[in-house]
Amino acid sequence: MSGRSVLAVFQSFGFEVQSQKGSHVKLRRLGPTGERQTLTIPNHPELDTGTLRAIIRQAARYIAMDELQNRFYTNG
Repeated sequence: MSGRSVLAVFQSFGFEVQSQKGSHVKLRRLGPTGERQTLTIPNHPELDTGTLRAIIRQAARYIAMDELQNRFYTNG
């Protein structure tokens, strides 16, 4: 997956671009209790499998894993 695709997935979960430094984009949203939820996504043409796995693991702190799996994994 590309960084742009991953950004689009998280934007659909309500994250907004907060800032960008180089190729790394910082996304942020407010959680249900007002806490800031932050993710950093490298905006590369193709993300390494390990990098994508780490992003998903980080996002699982804020988003249910079954919702993430529907967007990132296929049954194939």
